[in-house]
Amino acid sequence: MENELFRSEVECKKESEEIDFSDEEKNEKGKTSYDCDICGKLFSRKAKLVIHERTHTGEKPYHCDICGKSFAQKGNLTTHQRIHTGGKPYRSDICGKSLSQDSDLTRHKQIHSRGKYLYCDICGKSFLRKDNLVIHQRIHTGEKPYHCDICGKLFAQKGNLTAHRRFHTGEKPYHCDICGKLLSNRSTLTRHKQIHTKGKYLHCDVCGKSFFDTHHLTTHKRIHTSEKPYRCDICGKSFYENSYLTRHIRIHTGEKPYHCDICGKSFSHGPSLTVHKYIHSGEKPYHCEICGKSFSRNDHLTTHKHVHTGEKPYHCEICGKSFIRNDYLTSHKRTHTGEEAYHCDICDKSFAQRSSLTTHKSTHMRDKPHQ
Repeated sequence: MENELFRSEVECKKESEEIDFSDEEKNEKGKTSYDCDICGKLFSRKAKLVIHERTHTGEKPYHCDICGKSFAQKGNLTTHQRIHTGGKPYRSDICGKSLSQDSDLTRHKQIHSRGKYLYCDICGKSFLRKDNLVIHQRIHTGEKPYHCDICGKLFAQKGNLTAHRRFHTGEKPYHCDICGKLLSNRSTLTRHKQIHTKGKYLHCDVCGKSFFDTHHLTTHKRIHTSEKPYRCDICGKSFYENSYLTRHIRIHTGEKPYHCDICGKSFSHGPSLTVHKYIHSGEKPYHCEICGKSFSRNDHLTTHKHVHTGEKPYHCEICGKSFIRNDYLTSHKRTHTGEEAYHCDICDKSFAQRSSLTTHKSTHMRDKPHQ
């Protein structure tokens, strides 16, 4: 009985909730324990019993004001909010490593106090915990026990599956407490915060543009060198980045893994889903500082600004004519090539311009006999 009571005290030790009781409850003299009338578990304090009873009732009175998730204990809410802020208040006094939870710090300190003692029998790498060893061994075995029920993609770790699902849902639970930007995973938030804390410090030696990590600088330089190392083995088209290739392949496969949870419409590209959701919300977060007009997409704002500046950055290399939008240039080039990219699905006639196809289709509607 005493051991059970001690365990209950330890479980609640980290909680410091302020729970108001009546004077009668406060003055219960001689009462040394409180028992749960559902499961009979004993507690040394009334406040701990109240917290425990929520495991039976399902009550979760503490709500995250960023994502709306609810918790039974205030301490759990505090820990959860660090997911959004990236906060890591627990610091190892031995090596200086920072962690987001007290329990993580306790486990981490074991590395210093007793060393790593579980070894991978394939590569010899050592681990402090059995579950970390099991996850590591999947690198060698290729085992991926976690699968996405939307697109079928497999993962070796549950956390990777959780992060992947956000590409489908558009969820961005990580919140920058400096500028308010929302991001889909913790590592992206960490990189993003470097913009605020230390600025961009890697510079392109061709155009001078700055970046805060080597990956983005290397990718950017391919614009100058025209290097496109990622090639589609279906049509042969090449790309600067692997993510562009992945997105392009969906044109061939028809895959649309990003689904709107409001109307069910699917998209092949995550940002397209984000932009689509503005239709439902009516949100237009991109504002022109010259005339105040708002847009749901940043690229539409960029194009709009050309109206004010008179800039026409897209040039036809055949006749030299310039345009404010790339799609206008693409459409114009068909006057030189004779390409007819728009096909009528009623009579198979083809057109160089979408507007011409739309006009043509109206002739079929006129030709239909009245019902």
